[in-house]
Amino acid sequence: MATTAPGVGDEAPAFTLPDADGTPVSLSDFAGRPVIVYFYPAAMTPGCTTEACDFTSARGSFDGGGYTVLGISPDKPEKLARFRDKEDLSIVLLSDADRAVMTAYGAFGEKKQYGRTVQGVIRSTFVVGADGRIEQAWRNVKATGHVARVLKELGLAS
Repeated sequence: MATTAPGVGDEAPAFTLPDADGTPVSLSDFAGRPVIVYFYPAAMTPGCTTEACDFTSARGSFDGGGYTVLGISPDKPEKLARFRDKEDLSIVLLSDADRAVMTAYGAFGEKKQYGRTVQGVIRSTFVVGADGRIEQAWRNVKATGHVARVLKELGLAS
């Protein structure tokens, strides 16, 4: 079942997901403002911790550019709350337990892992513009150095 992943210029798939406290958060809550939506495989794993901490460290730059950062994983809200508290994360973490939003963004599917083809979360980041359209998309990225690249490409790096 192949779905076509949205690309630059396409309307970003709408979603409403629970945050780490179980409060529903919708993409439409940010209408008129740019949003960075990033998908990661699992809270409290090395790469995902690096990426979440990097996004948190860069929050001042993102805030300064008017961006809100939303991190989405298949983890349940309770695990996201533990992850947020343990790592002192200040970004919004959302739970996509059924992976429907990841699938809509092309961030779940076949990927190579340790030389084998598996089904899983494909680490990806999207910039959704104030108009609700995808302005930039990075797919199948490495956690280390990714946030610095996003900052640079958005002109937010100091």
